[in-house]
Formats: sequence, C-alpha cells, structure tokens
Amino acid sequence: MATTVQPHELDRTDIETYVIPGGTVYERFFECPLDYSQPQNGQSVRVFVRHVVPLGKEGQMRELPFFLYLQGGPGFECRFPGSAKGGWVSTAITEGYQILLIDQRGTGLSSPISADSLDARFASTTEKVEYVSNFRADNIVRDCEHIRKILCRDRADKDSKLALLGQSFGGFCITTYLSLFPESVSKAFITGGVPPLVDGPDAVYQATYGRMLSRNKQYYERFPRDVARVRSIMKHLNEVDVALPDGGRLSPRRFQQLGISFGFTGGFDSVHQLVFHAANDLESLGKLSTHTLTAIAGSQSFDSNPLYCIMHEPIYCQNGTPSLWSAHRVREAQFAAEFEHSWDRIAASGEDSGPPVRFTGETVYPWMLDDYAELRKLKDVAQGLAEYTGWGQLYDVDVLAKNKVPVAGVSYYNDMFVDFYLSEKTAQAVQGFRQWVTNEYHHNGLRDDSRVMTYLVSLLRGDITDL
Repeated sequence: MATTVQPHELDRTDIETYVIPGGTVYERFFECPLDYSQPQNGQSVRVFVRHVVPLGKEGQMRELPFFLYLQGGPGFECRFPGSAKGGWVSTAITEGYQILLIDQRGTGLSSPISADSLDARFASTTEKVEYVSNFRADNIVRDCEHIRKILCRDRADKDSKLALLGQSFGGFCITTYLSLFPESVSKAFITGGVPPLVDGPDAVYQATYGRMLSRNKQYYERFPRDVARVRSIMKHLNEVDVALPDGGRLSPRRFQQLGISFGFTGGFDSVHQLVFHAANDLESLGKLSTHTLTAIAGSQSFDSNPLYCIMHEPIYCQNGTPSLWSAHRVREAQFAAEFEHSWDRIAASGEDSGPPVRFTGETVYPWMLDDYAELRKLKDVAQGLAEYTGWGQLYDVDVLAKNKVPVAGVSYYNDMFVDFYLSEKTAQAVQGFRQWVTNEYHHNGLRDDSRVMTYLVSLLRGDITDL
C-alpha cells in the first residue's frame, strides 16, 4: 500500500493570511508532544506561530532562511508586529530572512495555562503540577526544533538552520537551544537575557535586590516629593483593606511591586503618575479612586499571564533543585529592613517623615497567591511548583564551552532583571560569545531602539572589533 505524503506546511492553502506593511502574515498551528521523553503517550500541546514573509517574496518561502524570535517572560505571548518595516523585524528582513514569532507553550494561543484550563483537564493538584512542569525552556526549545523540522522539510541540512533572537527569557531559551541542538542554529542574538548558569535562583535575587535598591535611590532623587506620598499611601494600605475592581487586593506589598517598571525606559515616569494620582485621591477623597485602582491593577500582569508568577523561579532550577520561594526567602533573610512593608515598623522612624519606602522589582512571593484574584485559584499549583524537585538540566556547560555557533549578545550594565555580573560569567563560558556591554539602555532596549539589533548584527559580522 502506498504511503500518503502529507502536503508541505508551506504549501498549505487553508492557512489564514493577511498583509501588514512590508510583509505577508501566515498564522500557523502545530501539534507538539507535551513531554518529549514520552512522545507517544498521546498528550500534546498546540503551538501557535505567526509567520511573516517579506512582501513580494511569498513564492520563496521554501528557500528563504528562517529567523525565530523568542519572547521574554516566562509566560508572555509574542506581540503582534503590526508592521515589518521597523525595529528588529525590518533588520532581519533586510538581512534576507523570513520571520517566525512563536507564542511559547502555555502563552497566548499556544495551549495557554490558566486556572480554568487546568481545572478543565485535571482533578488533582499533583496532576496539574506535573503538567505545568513541562512548560520550561527545555520543552519550549524542543517545540521550536519540532517546528523547524516541519518547516524545513526537504531542505539540505545547511539550509535548514535557524537564526535566533531572544529577548530576556528568550535569551535563556537560546542558551538552552545551544546546549541541546547547536547543529540546528546558524547564528544567535541575545538581548538582555544571558542567563546565569546556576542550579537555583538564590544567587540571582541576592544580586538583583541590590539593583533594586539602586533604582529606588534614583527614583526618589528624581521625584523627592514622592517619599512623603508613598509613605502616606503605605500607611493607608496598612490601615484599610483595599479591594481592586477585578477582585484582587491592593496590599502594601502589592503596591511595592509597582517598582518592576523601574527596569524599563520610562518606568520612573509611569510609577510617579500612579503615586501622584493615589496620593491626590487620599488628600481629596480619603480613599483611592476606581480610576487609580484600575490603573494600578492594569499595570501588573500576573493575573493575565499567570505563568509569569508560578513559573518565574523554576526557570532557574536545574538538577532537582526546588525554588522554595527564593525571592521571599532572600528578602526576609537579607533585605527585610530595606523593603519594609509594615507601617508600624516604617513609622518607627517618624510618622510624618523618614526614609523612603522602597519598591520591589521582578520578584514573586507566596502572598501574591492571596492578593491577585486569578492567582488565588492557582495557589496549590504554585506551591507545588515551588516545592518541585523533578527539574532537569537546562544548560550543558560542556557543550557551551565547545560552542561553534556564532553568538552575539548585549548585556545592560544597569539591568534590574538580569544581573550583569552573572551574565558576564555566562558569556565567558560560551565559546565565541561576542558580548556588548552598555549602560545606554534598560531591559527593554531591543524594543526601545532599533540600533540594538543593527549593532549586534554588525558585531557578529565582524564590522565592530573595538569592544
């Protein structure tokens, strides 16, 4: 009996497609094994990829090389590009590529994780934890490799390699890709995401809490009147149980989490506006207005992207090391006084005046599972993941030490999320890594300025040698 040959994915005519400035978009879905160590067990995830082909080159999809973008996170879907004529997308197209924008498993349109989706599939917390444990960089990379083989079917090996760009957590994924499948990568670019080669996250937070202190100092130097405003807001939140419009709770510690914006260009301004409005509410109304509460809730993405909380610390875990709420433990053991939230202890330095109340950064805590409406439903799952000891290896230091894939990356000296010194150690451990260090940008430099991508392309090409 003759074997039926499936049509090539790139030849399908049933794919939804439309045009954006500079490109034609194809919206593709792929079935990928949930667990690649047991691909025949029948469990799968559906992974969405937005495929952008340079306008006028749609007939060359079988020949054009692929440029795969890995989004930051964990837990965030890929942004809709809107246009192929600007930013890093334009640079990649100019370099002769077609683009793949993947919603990493568990995000966006790729079998998204939520309390509802888990409840629909599983009855027990143990089952849910085991399922979600498959949503880390190693399996994200295996999904990319699975999809690469489908899209590059019938190509010669040398023409079937991917060029990679990883922002933040996407850079962590690239380092895993270089560990697992280096032969499948033609070149790689990492922006603000050279990962620490650690087995657990404690060292990460010991470093980044110091960065948070520095950014707080700069914030209050820019907005000195916010010292008193923030103290008044914290006093109010300690005395009144404030409900958010979405059912969450604005606790003092949740308010401090607004400091995550300090890691981005323009972050000081956005936090100041929230503080200014909140303090004005208290002065004029004696409470926080619905407008202000909605704005605060809207600036925090843990409810809409729950993996960002429940899988945030496990992205660092290797070789069976549990996270055990690392950021909380490190804060309580080493930085409790610096990030105090209790008004009784804050007021001990003076009711009406005293040192500034400091904001926190990109850290997750067990109390969030009470304060965030959607995270409450995942409390048992989050606790199970914090205690999980089944984590495998994400990076192979021996393979990285012998790396032959051209790699260039930018590390932002003042990055509040990915510590520069830990990144530098990793860059030195990857053979051939060309590292650009700059204090010109914050964590979102790739989105903030197209020069970041063009500089990395020139660096990898060898046009820049005076680092």
